[in-house]
Amino acid sequence: MTGKADNQRRDKPLQWMGSSLRDRREFPKEVRVVFGQALFDAQRGSKHPDAKPLKGFGGAGVLEVVEDHDGNTYRAVYTVKFAEIVYVLHAFQKKSKSGRKTPAEGIERIRNRLKDAEQDYVQRKESQKSERER
Repeated sequence: MTGKADNQRRDKPLQWMGSSLRDRREFPKEVRVVFGQALFDAQRGSKHPDAKPLKGFGGAGVLEVVEDHDGNTYRAVYTVKFAEIVYVLHAFQKKSKSGRKTPAEGIERIRNRLKDAEQDYVQRKESQKSERER
């Protein structure tokens, strides 16, 4: 059942941080499709079945989708912690053979991009506020 509110709902825009868009474009088509669906779900306010909270980021605000293809593992990390936008923080092929854990340099990159996303979000909100006040 869809109501008037459903028809007027706007999808959240995506904001790609750092090289995440360029990196994702290098993935095999099958992987891009899965990640694309996960991001689309996030834009619509729902959660893809394969999206899991990334450990070390305090809850379900930072999500990770892992996809295996042709013997390789690919990951996309994004945040849904902001009400009006989805930030894609990192997309990469996991090259480490030391288990499932995301490498420390990847975690650091995600933390830095999350900080950048937080700053971007604040700037967007301030800009919107000043536009409304004009």
